[in-house]
Amino acid sequence: MNVEDPYEPELGSLPEWESAGGDTKHTETGTTSIGVTTADSVVIATDRRASLGGRVVSNKNVTKVEQVHDTAALTMVGSVGGAQSFIRSIRAEANLYEARRDKPMKIDALATLASNFLRGGPFFMINPILGGVDDTGPHVYSIDPAGGLSEDEYVVTGSGMQFAMGVLEQEYREDLSHEEGIEIAARAVQSASERDTASGNGITIAEVTTEGVEIHEHEDIDDVLGGA
Repeated sequence: MNVEDPYEPELGSLPEWESAGGDTKHTETGTTSIGVTTADSVVIATDRRASLGGRVVSNKNVTKVEQVHDTAALTMVGSVGGAQSFIRSIRAEANLYEARRDKPMKIDALATLASNFLRGGPFFMINPILGGVDDTGPHVYSIDPAGGLSEDEYVVTGSGMQFAMGVLEQEYREDLSHEEGIEIAARAVQSASERDTASGNGITIAEVTTEGVEIHEHEDIDDVLGGA
């Protein structure tokens, strides 16, 4: 006879979702999502395709990166509904912090907040990238669906990860200029879009500096690469 120990910690479990062949279907971004640090900025790049159940392209013009802080942006990777709700929550908390303390939240604190939200909140099946700049420099973080937080000089998440990572491994270096960071991130998204069926339909670039966040979209990645 098995008796449960009332003092044993409850580890919990991740939610079980039905596959695309089941009754439940949800829109996924599929995605190639990239964050790159340069000498004084962060460049975030994503593709623009969304799929239904990972099989059918449901939208070819999805903006997968949004500003959540004066000098930070967050990507959408995974379930679109969960990612949109997550972004709204992070943006609201960052705005509330600044209103109460009259100063913006530090990027490492924002990353910890995002990690805690994923660990304890209802935001399932997402794997975002957070990139931001503050007085300590540029930072990019990958946050896994269980709330695990990893900072690095460059990070990749999404279904096109293995294709994009190869480009970054070969071309990234510590002394990148901002323009070089944009080019390398675009090349990585281009590589993934050519091989990953869930990625494609152009590119969205977020340029994050101490001056703020600028987001622009392109139907053709060559527009960013200048035809290179």
